[in-house]
Amino acid sequence: MRIALFYHSLVSDWNHGNAHFLRGVAAELLSRGHQISIFEPENSWSRENLLRDAGPQFLDGFRAAFPALTSIQYDPAAFNADEALGGVDLILVHEWNDHRVIADIGQFRRRNSSARLFFHDTHHRALTAHGELARFDLRYYDGVLAYGASLRETYVRHGWGSQVYVWHEAADTRVFYPKAGGAQHGDVVWIGNWGDEERSDELREFFIGPVARAGLRAKAYGVRYPAYALDELSKAGVGFAGWLPNFKVPEVFAQFKATIHVPRKPYTQELPGIPTIRPFEALACGIPLVSAPWRDTERLFRVGQDFLMARDGAEMERHLKAILHDRSLAASLRANGLETIRRRHTCAHRVDELMKICGIAQHQQAPAMTLAEAAS
Repeated sequence: MRIALFYHSLVSDWNHGNAHFLRGVAAELLSRGHQISIFEPENSWSRENLLRDAGPQFLDGFRAAFPALTSIQYDPAAFNADEALGGVDLILVHEWNDHRVIADIGQFRRRNSSARLFFHDTHHRALTAHGELARFDLRYYDGVLAYGASLRETYVRHGWGSQVYVWHEAADTRVFYPKAGGAQHGDVVWIGNWGDEERSDELREFFIGPVARAGLRAKAYGVRYPAYALDELSKAGVGFAGWLPNFKVPEVFAQFKATIHVPRKPYTQELPGIPTIRPFEALACGIPLVSAPWRDTERLFRVGQDFLMARDGAEMERHLKAILHDRSLAASLRANGLETIRRRHTCAHRVDELMKICGIAQHQQAPAMTLAEAAS
């Protein structure tokens, strides 16, 4: 098939955690012999921030890590779907795209009945930024790919999209796998962004506090850390290393004995069952994981076997100490988590699911309501 993928950015993962899965899907499609074109807007906020923070040399690292993946940059204000998409069989449009481009691609689908078109949502904006999504015109999309059942329910409840399918993220096991031979330099590593106060208290309770009380050797990677957050990390003895290219994460995991996951509030409160990409990354790399609370309503993992769940900061501290001092526990978590990823949660699994969804969509072509119409 000829497939077009519209991403916020292929080349930059600065504050863009979805890049892992989006790259993995593209790589898997290529490996199966499909012809793919990846479109990303010029001057995307992720790319622009990365250029500012890391400089243009980051592109060399991306090209070395993903030599088969290239993108077509375009100006959203001048985008012409007919020129870009002639002869395409399947189009996936990620939700971090300009609403005008989303609408234009929908109109292209209306004029080209042989193509299949899906809107791909991997964020919480359907709940936290309803007004932004209300601008999206999905009338002529064959369906929505929502990365969790709770997000799917939101779309169905509002009448957004003709058909809504659950399509979870997963690990790109071409890149994320246990790295052998690396010297371990610390006890615990946290890889994630501070962000917009969506989990500041949780990071204090489940990362900074336990590390400080237990005197663990810890390091944090990420972006958008305000000065006060950097000060808190420093006082707790946590080293801060700034932005880390996503494809370098497996090398860093190999240097530590454990990692933690701290979900953002929208995922623990309004969108249960969606862990985001971080647990998939950790388990695929074979590092023991302890997570702050989230409800695995879809039974993606075996809680207590694949990773440990901590109900509060005190339990997080106990779990981390247990992993650091009990080799059999650490080995069990590594093996179980890795087994679950390889059995159920790779990008190959998700592409299989996508092909099945495409087959279903051929027989379900009910017109969709626009988000703007549904909100009125």
